[in-house]
Amino acid sequence: MSSAQGGPYERAHRPVRAEGVPVHDRRSAIRQAALRLFAEQGYRSTTMSDIGAAVGIRGPSLYKHVASKHELLAEIMVGTMEQLIADNIAAVGGGDVVGEPREQLRRAVEAHIRYHARHRLEAFVGNREIGSLEQPDQERVLGRRSDYERRFRELIERGVGEGAFQVRSARIASYSILDMGIGVSSWFHDGGEFSVDQLAYQYGDIALRIVGAE
Repeated sequence: MSSAQGGPYERAHRPVRAEGVPVHDRRSAIRQAALRLFAEQGYRSTTMSDIGAAVGIRGPSLYKHVASKHELLAEIMVGTMEQLIADNIAAVGGGDVVGEPREQLRRAVEAHIRYHARHRLEAFVGNREIGSLEQPDQERVLGRRSDYERRFRELIERGVGEGAFQVRSARIASYSILDMGIGVSSWFHDGGEFSVDQLAYQYGDIALRIVGAE
């Protein structure tokens, strides 16, 4: 994953001062610092002391806001999947395109790409650190991932059944489409050749070709 700044995670150690701000905002600052650190140096190499230093909170004071770094990782990864699912539901179920598989798939893919372009660190950490999650949080995330993939697969299967798509395996097609998001999160940066919306639309075209849309 790269960025226009020379690396998407090089700002991970930039202090995010959290003392003197409301508790809710402090919790948010801690989570954001943990996300950046997990992305740059990995979950296992990040300590609570690293996270505390990044937000300017020392020692025991940090534990007033968060119990452990695993709690932060689980919150980040579960939250990522829940947001992806919510975006998918909003994209597929909205407007005057309900029931039309081509347009529904385009909207679902565009939502998928927008999230990965705008939340690159969440996508990177979510993809790399699944093995670092302990149970039952790992199962929670895997369950949500399965649900998310199923939404694409069932939409593709319905398109095949209605004659809108021509594809041998809906599952492989859904995996291919989902992998595009991970790719985008690895190279996209603001200020590049394409805006987020332009990128999303072009990937929508690619997805329709993957499923053999007429």
